[in-house]
Amino acid sequence: MLQRRKGLLPWLLLGPGLLWLVLFFLVPIYYMGRISLFEGSDLEGFDFTWHFQTYVDAFEAYKTQLGRSLLYAGAATAIAFVIGYPLAYVIAMRGGKYRNALLLLVILPFFTTYLVRTLAWQTILDDQSAIVDVLKTLGLVADDGRVLATTGAVVAGITYNFLPFMILPLYAAIERIDRRTLEAAYDLYANRRQVFLRVTLPMSMPGVVAGVLLTFIPAAGDFVNAELLGSPQQTMIGNVIQSRYLEVTDYPTAAALSFMLMGLLLLLVGIWAKIAGTEALMGSEAK
Repeated sequence: MLQRRKGLLPWLLLGPGLLWLVLFFLVPIYYMGRISLFEGSDLEGFDFTWHFQTYVDAFEAYKTQLGRSLLYAGAATAIAFVIGYPLAYVIAMRGGKYRNALLLLVILPFFTTYLVRTLAWQTILDDQSAIVDVLKTLGLVADDGRVLATTGAVVAGITYNFLPFMILPLYAAIERIDRRTLEAAYDLYANRRQVFLRVTLPMSMPGVVAGVLLTFIPAAGDFVNAELLGSPQQTMIGNVIQSRYLEVTDYPTAAALSFMLMGLLLLLVGIWAKIAGTEALMGSEAK
């Protein structure tokens, strides 16, 4: 009897999490998949007809926005990595007694809502802002040019909003590196560049993988930055899905686009896992 109770204990602990996934992930996924195969309109009603043509039509109509979303997300992820890795390295390796304060500064933007942060960027990049005046004075922006409603503004907004998701996993991975390993590398006459490329970077790969995924995946589905910081020329797939669901009430197309985006992201995650290695993706080292 005691052995049987011990066998049930793991399932009891997993129960709430599994129930949560079933109710708020699997069930919505099922209904969204079913809706994507509907045919009809909001006025005439929708019928479940296994209408797979919706996927073909949706891709043909919105492949530009889909590709743009992946491009913007990739650019924002790359910029976030270039900014985030040195910052995470300094906090982990050189932070000292200021480490907690520096980490607080990294997560401080989360104390305000996502929408407010994006609206702040809208104000900062406005044509009449002091920042834009400085950029014009430095010749980085033409006198009759603008920053707001451009691709750069959208990518900058995405990068800013998701930068902490890159920094925090990188910090956690770098902070766990045994300093004695680095000292041993220096004792073997490795220079700073060799130590970083052959020791620090490989040992921080779990953080790199996690940071890339946590930044790229939500960035690809974002629509707030393109809505507030961009123009119709910067429309992302998230904007299309939001519009099809809430404005046009074309539910089958919106659901089909959602599934296509999810499928593309899963494919890219698989490719990234293949490149980085499954050990790095799971946060463990090869034996």
